[in-house]
Amino acid sequence: MALFQRKSETVSRSERMATEPIPKLIPAMALPAIIAFLINSIYSLADTFFVSSLGTNATAAVSVNSSLDMIIMMTGSLFAVGAASYIARLLGAGKKDRASDVLSTSWFSVFFIGIILMAICVPNIHPLVRMLGATESCETYAVQYATYVLLVAPFMGTSFVMNQCLRSEGAAMRSMIGMSFGGILNCVLDPIFIFKLDLGVAGASMATAISKVVSFVILIYPYIAKKSELHLTIRRYRFDKIIFKEVLSVGASSLFRSGLMVVSGVILNRIAGGISDSVLAGIGVCQKLMMFPFGVILGIGTGFTPVAGFNFGACKFDRVRESFRFASIVSVIVAIGMALVIGIPAHGLIHLFSAADGEMMRIGALAIRTQCITMPIHAWVAMVNMYSSGLGDAKGAFVLATARQGTCFLPIVFPMTILWGAIGVGTVQAVADGLTILLALPVLSKLRKKVNAAEQAFIEEKAARAAAEAAAAP
Repeated sequence: MALFQRKSETVSRSERMATEPIPKLIPAMALPAIIAFLINSIYSLADTFFVSSLGTNATAAVSVNSSLDMIIMMTGSLFAVGAASYIARLLGAGKKDRASDVLSTSWFSVFFIGIILMAICVPNIHPLVRMLGATESCETYAVQYATYVLLVAPFMGTSFVMNQCLRSEGAAMRSMIGMSFGGILNCVLDPIFIFKLDLGVAGASMATAISKVVSFVILIYPYIAKKSELHLTIRRYRFDKIIFKEVLSVGASSLFRSGLMVVSGVILNRIAGGISDSVLAGIGVCQKLMMFPFGVILGIGTGFTPVAGFNFGACKFDRVRESFRFASIVSVIVAIGMALVIGIPAHGLIHLFSAADGEMMRIGALAIRTQCITMPIHAWVAMVNMYSSGLGDAKGAFVLATARQGTCFLPIVFPMTILWGAIGVGTVQAVADGLTILLALPVLSKLRKKVNAAEQAFIEEKAARAAAEAAAAP
């Protein structure tokens, strides 16, 4: 009976991806992702909020370690994004066993990379946090925070793989539960570890590490209990050139995006820290707060990507086009609304993290408001990026994934900060966001041609098959 129920659930998911109306399907797929991203943003912000009571230096230290989180997530995103895209297309084509091979190969690859990363970074933690932008006055706090996060690096990376792959098979709710429970737990543990146990910044790091492990356990449960459509086992690990090519070609865009986020974050931290710890803390708090609207945008894209990929693999091209139109319109409308909600009270939001540091509040509010102005552009470009990933267009995904904090950011960060100092630090990301649209337009044109060409080839193949069957008929 249990086996029959699992098969029925699988069929139901596949039918849903192929037939449910797009305006109903994408929100249903996106909502769990949005909730998970928002809760993840809350517990990321919780560390900063509770640590801020220890002073500006402690807040700056947590801000510096945002780049460390990105380094760890790079190990997961390299395989996770590409695997999710490939798995969605394989499931659309009815190749379930091959999809399980892709999942297992990606998961174990990331786990081993996480172990290597942990083994290298822990003994070199002091030079590591200095490289990430820690100033002399906040280095001790930065080391305390980085230590426990590094110890759970293998679990963080593989959780990202499971999170993405569960969504690719339509199990967005399970993905949300894993991400959300860990986030809620972190919010509960933070004040206990930081204040009641008097562990300070190290307590915030311990709370985060424990929460990450709990999320890992919840996300891996469907695979261990065989409640997933796919199977995760070392026996399905494959040294297969096609798997690595498909996964890494698309995943490389996410890797470079994460890598550039680290590079740009380190550069900005060093520039901001060179001005003052107040500017460094203000930019860090802005980045944490902007995770909320960006998480909603990313959640919409995460719900849209497997729908586009599945239907592209199933040769349902009208649904592919409709899914992009719907996701684009919704994301831009939502971005405008969130920009107003966050941008108008920006000064008050920063005030929650430092009532006494005027420079921190000034630069933080400036950074929030300018990024809110360009948020609709960011949202639309994100959908084009997700469209590229869903259709397996590695080049387009790479171009847009590396645009926001690479191609459009790095050439302007030094001129803006040299010319305008702290004002340049606070506005550079918004200017870069505005420039990304110049790269998104040609990428979208290429994607439209790809869908049209695939549709034409499918029509011709179908006609040729029908002609052959007619000729063979008695």
